[in-house]
Amino acid sequence: MEPLISAFVSAWQRAFDFGGRSGRPEFWWFFLANFIVLFVLNLLGSGNGFFWGIANLYAVAQILPNLAVTIRRLRDAGKAWPWIFIGLIPIIGTIWLIYLLSQPSVLA
Repeated sequence: MEPLISAFVSAWQRAFDFGGRSGRPEFWWFFLANFIVLFVLNLLGSGNGFFWGIANLYAVAQILPNLAVTIRRLRDAGKAWPWIFIGLIPIIGTIWLIYLLSQPSVLA
């Protein structure tokens, strides 16, 4: 449970840090934590307008930390930040981006 919370807090603290690197564990733990938070908020929001609003607010707010940690992860995998746009290609692009994000760290 500690790596999950640690990665989540770290990603939010470094939300405006598009330089540097993020390792695979940090990226994937943040991805899982973010998914859990969004899932729970959407689950609660399905029966309550207040939580629906909170879920939408969180969904918008998490874009920046998610973008930053993804760019740092690509950099750690040895790719330049524009590779994030490969995910815009339907189906194949998403699969390729997941492949890139799963690559081991490159020592530089």
